[in-house]
Amino acid sequence: MFMTNISQQKYDVIGLMSGTSLDGLDIAFCRFILDNKQWNYEIVCAETIEYSAIWKEKLLSLETTDALNFQKIHVEYGQYLGRLTSDFIIKNSIKPDFVASHGHTIFHQPDKKLTVQVGAGAAISANCLLPVVCDFRTTDVAFGGQGAPLVPIGDKLLFSEYDFCLNLGGFANISYEHFGKRIAFDVCPVNIVLNALCERIGKSYDDRGGLARSGLISSYLLNEFDNLSYYRILPNTPKSLGKEWVINNVNPLIDKYELDEIDFLRTYTEHIAFQISRVLNVKNRGRVLITGGGVHNEFLMERIKALTKLDIEIMDAKTINFKEALIFAFLGVLRVRNEVNCLKSVTGARQDSSGGAIYYC
Repeated sequence: MFMTNISQQKYDVIGLMSGTSLDGLDIAFCRFILDNKQWNYEIVCAETIEYSAIWKEKLLSLETTDALNFQKIHVEYGQYLGRLTSDFIIKNSIKPDFVASHGHTIFHQPDKKLTVQVGAGAAISANCLLPVVCDFRTTDVAFGGQGAPLVPIGDKLLFSEYDFCLNLGGFANISYEHFGKRIAFDVCPVNIVLNALCERIGKSYDDRGGLARSGLISSYLLNEFDNLSYYRILPNTPKSLGKEWVINNVNPLIDKYELDEIDFLRTYTEHIAFQISRVLNVKNRGRVLITGGGVHNEFLMERIKALTKLDIEIMDAKTINFKEALIFAFLGVLRVRNEVNCLKSVTGARQDSSGGAIYYC
C-alpha cells in the first residue's frame, strides 16, 4: 500500500532522471530518513543506462513530430522506463516504496505556460508495479513560474552546509541563500553545446576536456557568447534555459564563424567557466559543491577553479553522477507528504507548491 502518512520517517525511493544531453537514464535507489526535523539521505545503488541510437533518435525527433506520434512515444517511453525500473529492482534485490520520475523534457517554454516531459506515469507504474510520482514542473508553471530549476529545495534541505550548489549537466544550474531566501537559476548551457560540437567530429563527448584543452580561444566569438542578453538578467530574477534557447541563440553564433572544432570547444569551455565564475564571485569566500557529468571534464574544472576564489568541493562518485536523480526522488517524498517541493523564490511563481502527479498501482 502506498503510504502518504506525514508521520512516516523513512522512505525508500527510486529516482529516474533523463537530462537534455541524452547521455542516458539515471536510476538511483535512495533512502531518506527524517531525524529531529533534519533529512538525511543515502544513495544505496545507482546506474546510468545509455540510450540506444533508436531511443536517442525518437527523443530528438519528438519536438517536430505530429500529435498522435508524440502521444504514442510518450506512452512507449513510459513503458520503457517502467521495464528498466523493474529490471533494476530485480537486479539489486530492493523494495522501493515508489518511483519518482523526472521524465525527458521535450518543450520548456514557461513564457507560453508550457513545459512538457515525456514518459507517461501510468505506463511506468503498470510496468514496474509501483506507485509513480511524475510531472513535477507543470503546477509551478500554472502558477506563473518558470517550472525550473526544481533542485534547489533538495539543495536547501539535503546540502545546507554548502554556500553554493552547482550542477554541470546539459545546463549549469546553481542555488544559494540570498538574504534569507533560496534563489536559483540556470547559469548557461554546458554539455548540450559541448556534446553537439563533439558530434560534428564523430565523438559523443570531449573526454576529460582534452580536445578543448588543445584548442585556441576566438576572442570575437567568446565576446558574442558572453554578451547574449540572458546573461544580463539579474541573478535574483527567476530565469531558466531550454534547448530552444540554445537553438535560437547559441547555434547561430557558432554557424557564423569558421573555426576548427577544437577552437569552438575551447572558446565555449571558456565561456562556461567565465559565466559560472561571475556567479560564484559575488562572494569572496565559501564552499561550492559541484556535481553532474561536467565534473568529469577536467579542463572545464581547471578553468572554473582558475577564475574563482572559492573552495571547490567534489563529493563521492555516486553523488556527483546521481545527485539529480537523488533530488527528484526527494521531491517525490515531499510530494507524497504534501509538502512544498517547488519554491516561488526560485521560479517566480505566485506561490510555493507541491508539484507532481501521483499514479497509484
